[in-house]
Amino acid sequence: MKKELLMGTALVSTLGAASVAEAVTATMSGNHKTGIEFDSPTGGTDTNAQTFDNNFTVSLSETTDGGMTISSSFKVMDETTKVDGDAGFTLAFTDGSKLDLIAAGNASGSHAVSIPGSAGAEGVATTSTNSASNGLDFATAATNLGVEYHTASDFLADGLSMSFSASTDTGAAATATYRVDSHYAIGATYVSDLGDTALTIGGGISSADGAKTGTAATNDTGGFHVGLSAVTGDLTVAVGFADGEKAGIGLKSANEQVADVTKVGVKYVTGDLTFNVGFASGDSTDFTVGSAQSGSDDSLDTTSASVSYAVASGVTALLGYTSVEASDEGAATDDGNAWYIGANMAF
Repeated sequence: MKKELLMGTALVSTLGAASVAEAVTATMSGNHKTGIEFDSPTGGTDTNAQTFDNNFTVSLSETTDGGMTISSSFKVMDETTKVDGDAGFTLAFTDGSKLDLIAAGNASGSHAVSIPGSAGAEGVATTSTNSASNGLDFATAATNLGVEYHTASDFLADGLSMSFSASTDTGAAATATYRVDSHYAIGATYVSDLGDTALTIGGGISSADGAKTGTAATNDTGGFHVGLSAVTGDLTVAVGFADGEKAGIGLKSANEQVADVTKVGVKYVTGDLTFNVGFASGDSTDFTVGSAQSGSDDSLDTTSASVSYAVASGVTALLGYTSVEASDEGAATDDGNAWYIGANMAF
């Protein structure tokens, strides 16, 4: 009987040790951002409403005996959205390089320079037929069946890092809605110190192919972007530009666009206060998939500013303002401004 008890204890201990050794490391992070938005469209009725953005992320990782780290994550977004579990796996190697597998994304978008703008959650909605964008990475499409390789931080030269990505066709049958079948892209970021100033230059090029039943796109999604950010002490100044085409926009993804975006922003930190000011201007010409480029330009010009105050560790009070001037097919529409007051709690 004693031998059986000893054997049972040894077995339980062994299984317990094995389960501990095989368990990955899990960390949690997220935020709760909530406040009131005061929206004043030029051609509509003023509205006031609560806005919120709640995110909860679980990150999983483990390191092999050879030093390679394997990681993944999943996210729960807002209260009415299901779990976002489309993240793939990342393999981080001992030389500082990484390989993203499944839902890897687009290497061009990975190197888009961050341009300061309002940290609030305010905005003026534009008509669904306005195809103009304010993002530098609007032409970085990809499928989930892809990979992205990130070099170490000093690739070929001090301060240079690069990414290369590609994705392939999912095999799904083409429908009336345009979809991306494959892509390839390259992106790079260069970081250097110029005396008291830290300089970052980022850019990328992307090209994608897609399909839609009945009609082939005149221009598939693709383009380039470049940006520059300079940090001197507590002051950050950044500027960026993007140009390209995008297929599969608008109602039922039935349109194509030729577009460009220009952005500039400034951030200044003093004590617990952070001041942001940003301006973004986007223009595009949209037309039915497969037809010749025609029509007047759509435009979207956004000016924004915010003041953030660090109330306590992880707690930030926010006051933001955004002004929008927009046009659809050359006609002014959806102009206005919006205020936001609220707070963000991060963990």
